[in-house]
Amino acid sequence: MGMVVLGISGCGQKPGAASDQAKPAAQASKPAKQKSDMIGEGDYAMTKAEFAKAKGIFFQRCTGCHGVLRKGATGPNITPKNTRPKGLDYLTDMITYGSPAGMPNWGTNGVFSKDEVNLMARYVMNEPPVPPEFGKPDMMKTWKVIVPVDKRPTHKMNDLNLDNVFSVTLRDTGEVALIDGDSKQIITIIPTGYAVHISRLSSSGRYLYVIGRDGKVTLIDLWMKVPAAVAEVKIGQEARSVETSKFKGYEDKYAVAGSYWPPQYVIMDGPTLKPLRVVSTRGMTYDTGEFHPEPRVASIVASHYHPEFIINVKETGHTLMVNYSDVNNLKTTDIATERFLHDGGFDSTGRYFLVAANARNIVVVIDTKTDKMIAKIKVGTKPHPGRGANFIHPKYGPVWATSHLGDETISLIGTDPVNHPQYAWKVVQTLEGQGGGALFVKSHPKSKHLYVDTPLNPDDAVSSSVAVFNIA
Repeated sequence: MGMVVLGISGCGQKPGAASDQAKPAAQASKPAKQKSDMIGEGDYAMTKAEFAKAKGIFFQRCTGCHGVLRKGATGPNITPKNTRPKGLDYLTDMITYGSPAGMPNWGTNGVFSKDEVNLMARYVMNEPPVPPEFGKPDMMKTWKVIVPVDKRPTHKMNDLNLDNVFSVTLRDTGEVALIDGDSKQIITIIPTGYAVHISRLSSSGRYLYVIGRDGKVTLIDLWMKVPAAVAEVKIGQEARSVETSKFKGYEDKYAVAGSYWPPQYVIMDGPTLKPLRVVSTRGMTYDTGEFHPEPRVASIVASHYHPEFIINVKETGHTLMVNYSDVNNLKTTDIATERFLHDGGFDSTGRYFLVAANARNIVVVIDTKTDKMIAKIKVGTKPHPGRGANFIHPKYGPVWATSHLGDETISLIGTDPVNHPQYAWKVVQTLEGQGGGALFVKSHPKSKHLYVDTPLNPDDAVSSSVAVFNIA
């Protein structure tokens, strides 16, 4: 066959040209990419290796807003029925430059290279892969008690001021750094799951629970001479939240973690992280009554009024008050709140829980003493409070603050129905941030300032800065 090709290629050529025509034949002899090695077609065709790389990037950077199945929550639905009509050029520009609604400018901020932008634009035009389930048998294979309970200190073995120790996420290395707030020195660096999303103290203050986005929970004993991990377990493929029991008589007894995939929460033994109960959150949306295959567990907090975990189910808009007094016979109060639930925190009294429903631009207020929703408050575009910030406003009394992903505002909500009932559960003031959207607001009972970040501002100098407001 090679000789035939050479003969045909040489027809009509000048003498000596045949040797040049041999080159295409040599190239053709290399094994061509088989169709079975490709995913997609046309503009969104990808090799399997490219698809695998894009899948990893999507997990690290995109699932938090768009979901594992890409059906959307904080971010829009980006399944192929929506992305293919937009076209490759539109998607490339969106990924490169972002949007005022909260989409980061992945290309211009240097996180994605030009090739990676193109890769991700093609990836979201293909059908999303469905990850495997992750049940209790899978969890038990990962469960490890590094230091048994009876081998741990019986009293505090260090001189650390545990009220002033910071747990700082080292995102891409899969670690947390414990920093002494008094000396401003690093105490130690501890391996954890990837990109720790939450660090949560136990009720006693002895244990620190951290959870990575890869679903790995790590238990750190702060009483050890040098704090270290004493237990670990993986509770899902992707996760965001962990909490511990805080009601009197149950301090440090249980821990709970919620996963994005599979959509479920896991109640564990507090001192060892042994999984005890796994509960799926798949179900119906609170408003339309439609089945949702991926209702992820967002924020989790622990009630101070009942032995309950407050578990927020993002896509379906349910807040679950899970009573852990008998883990074998769980009792749950299901409050129909709002979609799509995200971060939240308590008011200054610890009674009222305020949680952002960021796709509806609403903050929901739940009275954890009565287990009832008492208010829905319209705020800015895509509220994202983290835990929010409490402080005493000189005019409106106790307020709780939230920032927003989709605009530059900070909403202050009155939280005192007893002494300031005219301001309770209303936006009493709106502050202007630096522009571009924020993720977190913070203050401190002894501080006279409110701190607000600005990571979504397209200007590098602004996005790496923090705005500070006087609050006294």
